[in-house]
Amino acid sequence: MAGSNKNGTIVFLELLGLSVLVIATCFCNVISDAVCLETERQALLRFKQGLTDSSDRLVSWRNGGDCCGWTGVICDNLTGHVLELHLGNPHDSNYDLVIPGKAFEQSRLTGEVASSLLDLKHLQYLDLSGNNFGGPIPGFISSMQSLTFLNLSTSNFEGLIPYQLGNLTNLQYLDLHDFLSGPLYADNLQWLTSLLQLQFLDLSGITLSQASDWLQVTNSLPSLIVLHLTSCQLGPVSSLRTVNFSSLGTLDLSYNTFSNSIFSWIFGVKSLVYLDLSGNSFQGPFPYGLRNLTSLTYLSLASNRFNSSIPNWMYELNHLQDLNLGSNNLQGTISEGVSNLTSAISLDFSYSNLEGVELRSFRNLCSLRYLALSGVRLSQDISEVLGSLSGCLYDRLESLFLANCELSGQLSNQIDRFKHLRDLYMSKNSISGPFPESLRSVTTLKQLDLSKNLLNGTFPKWLGQLSGLEILWIGENRLEGVVSEVHFSNVTRLRLLQASGNRLSLKVSPNWMPPFQLGVIALSSWNLGPSFPRWLRFQKDYVFLDISVTGIIDTTPDWFWNLSSQYFYMNLSNNQIQGKVPEILNTVPPLSYPASIDLNSNHFEGSLPCVPSNVGTLDLSNNSFLGPISPFLCCKQDEPKNLRNLRLADNHLSGLIPDCWMSWPSLISINIRNNNLSGSLPSSIGSLSLLQSLHLRRNNLSGVLPLALQNCSSLLALDLSENKLEGSIPSWFGEKLSNIMIIGLRSNNFRGNIPQKLCDLGDLTILDLAHNNLSGKIPECFSNFSAMTSKRNSSNPISYPFGHFKSSVETTLLVIKGILLEYSNTLRLVTSIDLSDNNLSGEIPEDIAHLFGLMSLNLSTNSLTGKIPETIGNMGALESLDLSFNHLSGVIPPSISNLTFLSYLNVAHNKLTGKIPTSTQLQSFDASNFAGNNLCGPPLTDNCSINGVTPGAETIEESGDGLEVDWFWFYVSMALGFIVAFWSVAGPLLFKRSWRLAYFRLLDSMVKKIRDVFANNF
Repeated sequence: MAGSNKNGTIVFLELLGLSVLVIATCFCNVISDAVCLETERQALLRFKQGLTDSSDRLVSWRNGGDCCGWTGVICDNLTGHVLELHLGNPHDSNYDLVIPGKAFEQSRLTGEVASSLLDLKHLQYLDLSGNNFGGPIPGFISSMQSLTFLNLSTSNFEGLIPYQLGNLTNLQYLDLHDFLSGPLYADNLQWLTSLLQLQFLDLSGITLSQASDWLQVTNSLPSLIVLHLTSCQLGPVSSLRTVNFSSLGTLDLSYNTFSNSIFSWIFGVKSLVYLDLSGNSFQGPFPYGLRNLTSLTYLSLASNRFNSSIPNWMYELNHLQDLNLGSNNLQGTISEGVSNLTSAISLDFSYSNLEGVELRSFRNLCSLRYLALSGVRLSQDISEVLGSLSGCLYDRLESLFLANCELSGQLSNQIDRFKHLRDLYMSKNSISGPFPESLRSVTTLKQLDLSKNLLNGTFPKWLGQLSGLEILWIGENRLEGVVSEVHFSNVTRLRLLQASGNRLSLKVSPNWMPPFQLGVIALSSWNLGPSFPRWLRFQKDYVFLDISVTGIIDTTPDWFWNLSSQYFYMNLSNNQIQGKVPEILNTVPPLSYPASIDLNSNHFEGSLPCVPSNVGTLDLSNNSFLGPISPFLCCKQDEPKNLRNLRLADNHLSGLIPDCWMSWPSLISINIRNNNLSGSLPSSIGSLSLLQSLHLRRNNLSGVLPLALQNCSSLLALDLSENKLEGSIPSWFGEKLSNIMIIGLRSNNFRGNIPQKLCDLGDLTILDLAHNNLSGKIPECFSNFSAMTSKRNSSNPISYPFGHFKSSVETTLLVIKGILLEYSNTLRLVTSIDLSDNNLSGEIPEDIAHLFGLMSLNLSTNSLTGKIPETIGNMGALESLDLSFNHLSGVIPPSISNLTFLSYLNVAHNKLTGKIPTSTQLQSFDASNFAGNNLCGPPLTDNCSINGVTPGAETIEESGDGLEVDWFWFYVSMALGFIVAFWSVAGPLLFKRSWRLAYFRLLDSMVKKIRDVFANNF
């Protein structure tokens, strides 16, 4: 009986459990079918109305639908309240390495963040990251008390972070970081102190330079686990008395200006697992206290100024999975101790000045996937390097970086032993020979960089079979031959092709449709012509195009200019491309990158185009553009331009320079030389406070220099030569243009004295005031040109950023040694003063000989008097000296023989006397360079006496009577000679008719021949 009761109980319980399960299942179905509340649905629709959704991310948000089923909306299954809004950009701004931000940019929501979100009373999770709202962070967000998660990162908000965010006391996650735009800032972080539940905080990219309390505030957050403060303009702070970061596991303070003092409190955070201190101002040896952070799995000390060897204790942090010591100034080698990092997945020692490494030490690091040794001086044969990286690495390694490692030899067949290799970078070495056949077996390869080596042979056809290849860098090698469509037959994923600087010819059918969509096309120096490459019309996705120097002799097709609307680099230069450029060059680069357009050295014609605000570099020089410049400069005048570099030189532009420069506040360099511009310089040019280089040489500009030019205080180079400018040289040059290095005012109509204030220009290296109407004396303060007082040693060119991957090298025309020369890459080594062809008088200042670094001095064709400075031989760097056509007297100083670099000397047509000093250089010059004086000795044919006096001079001084007799007989003999010569020729013509007729026939014949020659040639 008891047993039956027990069995009955069991059956009852089973039935009861089954009933509960059935009821629960039905109940869950009911819950899952819960619909959102009408008030909240309307709130979401009002929110959508304020947005622009160009990519239709919110297409499911429609009237009449259940908002719980809308994209990005998550509701409570029981009540139907909206709990979460996931409206972050589905794409990462850095996801595509080739076209960073393209998909991201296209998916950004824009518009206004509507306050209707306040009607979502139960909202706990709000993600609006990666959009483009602009303006300040909406204040109403601080009233959304239920929020535990708030992500407003990379959404282009700007201004002060509202203190009221501190009212969100339930927040556990706060992300406001923005590296793309947003001048977001905070002057203090006290508002964070009420967020006691906060576990994740990311303020990276936000300006916190005034928030001196950041360390004390974050130290007071008891729940904080993750803290990211990258690029916040933070500097040294006082140390913490008590470290309360008891839960902190991730600390990222990278790319600020911290010094070693910050380590004192970091060493106290024993819970750290992730530490990133890269890009700061740390120096000296690695801090010993780091060895106590034994829980670290990630450590980055890259891009600092550490200068010791790598300590052995660092290799004992055996929990490390990621170690980055790149871009420091380390000493010694990577020791064998690196083999102790058995947990390592990623090791980066690149560009840290390390001498070498025992590569066999990496063999047993069986977890290693990423190894970066670029810049380490391995100085080995590449086959030896690959042979040493054996063992586990053959089966595990995915990324290998060996760029700029002083490698030589040929790539061997060992490369195919790396079974899972995805990224191989070996650029900037001396690797030679053809492409190794073994590479065709590495089917996992996605990125290959062998650029800037000595590879020769042909472009291998088997590269077209690497179907996974996405990035290919093979530029600046010695490859040659023909490339056809077969070479690209199966590379459907190829996104970047950088093969510039080879002697390759692309020969494809006119209707070839490439299997890839390239984002980067770099084929400079290939032979793509003579026709414009038609296959480009299928590459509608490019952001970078370089087909310069490719032999194209054709007109640009209409489809080309509308091919891509998102490029940030276009280079068609140095071809013979014809046609007109569109009225507006439209492009909207991803992530708001400034665009660079280079069309120089072609045959483009017509009017200049209108440039949108996002173009940063424009080079249209050496073409056939014509007409006025005003429509270009004044186009969309109400829209401030971001142009930094403008080159319009060597065209046929004419008319006045308009007063529209205030619309171009970002300009750094301007070159409009060799055109036909007229009128005076407008005063608005003074609004270009960032301007460093201004070239308007060889135009028809007139008038005086505007006073506003003194506001261009950043000027390094000013060349206004070969115009019709007038007035005096302003004294404010020396006061306001204190950084200037090059002044070129040659061949104008400047008058007056050379202002003394010019001597305040301590950085001046080139002063060219030749061919003007300057008068007065040469200032005696030229020795204040301190940049000319010592020999120039820096070989770095004077350059400015030009586009994304190049620099604009300053170029200047100078007349040196009587020849017009153009200097660019070596310009920083050149020092020159040219005051020739003016009306300068007085003596040459003795102090000018203190310019020990001066290479060229030209004072010719003036009215200078006195002697050549005795100490001129101290100017040891002098290579060219021209003092001709003056009134200098006395002897040539003997010290001039000390000028061992002198290769040009001209003292002709002065009043110099005596013997020419003896030296290897002086006697090698042409005699004409000493003519018009009273000099003697080589290279002149007149010999000097033992005492250095010319023959006859002694007789003249000793005998006055003899002088009279000599001159008397001189004149008598000259008269007799004239009479005899005249009658010898004229007598027969006067008395013999036949001779006279023959003589005039000869003259007529000669005149006719001369006339015919001129008629045929001119």
